[in-house]
Amino acid sequence: MDLMRDARQEIMHSIRVHLAESARIAPAHAETVFARTEKVKVSGDAHISPVKMFCEQLESVGGHCMIVPDELEAGRALTQIISELQSRVPVKRIALSDAPLVAELTRGLPVEELQICPPVSELFSYDVGVTMAQAAIAETGTLVLESEKERHRLVSLLPPVHVGIVRSDDICLTIGDALKQLRGRGEEMSRAITFITGPSRTADIELTLTVGVHGPKELYVIVLD
Repeated sequence: MDLMRDARQEIMHSIRVHLAESARIAPAHAETVFARTEKVKVSGDAHISPVKMFCEQLESVGGHCMIVPDELEAGRALTQIISELQSRVPVKRIALSDAPLVAELTRGLPVEELQICPPVSELFSYDVGVTMAQAAIAETGTLVLESEKERHRLVSLLPPVHVGIVRSDDICLTIGDALKQLRGRGEEMSRAITFITGPSRTADIELTLTVGVHGPKELYVIVLD
């Protein structure tokens, strides 16, 4: 009983210390964004486009962003990402969503296996998942995946590395703009929509942050501008 009481007191003390630390941090001020097509003021007199804002916000939460002008360069960017990963860890198996562009861009990658939508029981053994995204949110660096537009939900969540591809025209400033864009396509919205903001993160009761527990440890995004 004494050990349990001591452990409880230690945990509660850790929580109080972390809460006291966070209370001293002043919240950052962010100006309200209204329109998708406007350029946004982020600091001083600087104005940036939604694409640039998206990349900056994505990188601020630990993601990696590459902007390319066309599909040929997107294929080269994807090859570069895989080569970089290969220099650190073996990349043998890559899982793909069923988007035609994903299959086209991954053709010829130097890996042992490319598989479109592998069985769920096998997905944990794949090294990388490659998917499209139906929209993105600039102010948070978030990818938006609609499950009924593409079979990509598990491919984006189970392998330790996720590579997402999004068109610059699909990058909106706010979550409201993104949902409005998805509704405005004249089709019924998917029953499951996945929002991905950087690598997977979680924290335990002691507020210790861990990356990659409930999803990919690394996120790369290629923006087709």
